[in-house]
Amino acid sequence: MSVTNTDVSSQADAALGPCGDDDCGIREVLDRLGDRWSVLVVVELSKGVRRFRELERAVPGISQRMLTLTTKRLCRDGLVERTAYPTIPPQTDYRLTSMGRTFADVIQHLADWSRDHKDALVDARARWDADHGDTTGPS
Repeated sequence: MSVTNTDVSSQADAALGPCGDDDCGIREVLDRLGDRWSVLVVVELSKGVRRFRELERAVPGISQRMLTLTTKRLCRDGLVERTAYPTIPPQTDYRLTSMGRTFADVIQHLADWSRDHKDALVDARARWDADHGDTTGPS
């Protein structure tokens, strides 16, 4: 009997231990951390409270729709707090929650690590490419 993709996945999931693939929430956190718009919005909000249009101007390339989706996700995750004021036109403020501030700290540490290791990464890639003649990564 041959091993199917499902069998391989099941074996890999079993090897992960009691948390499995998603049970510990790691994948969801990494998805959010890996989402460039979320990271850029959190970085901007780490500077202070922002209105929607301020966020839109501060995050280059983000569309109004994507900013709306991103802020909703961040609010749902408990990282951002949204306050709407009943004015004409309506005004909405966004700020990091205490958990959002700790997330911003993690992003800052990652940015610091990236800066500290940028040259080493470039050198490692150059060595790999020279040794393997392959710029596409592992096969």
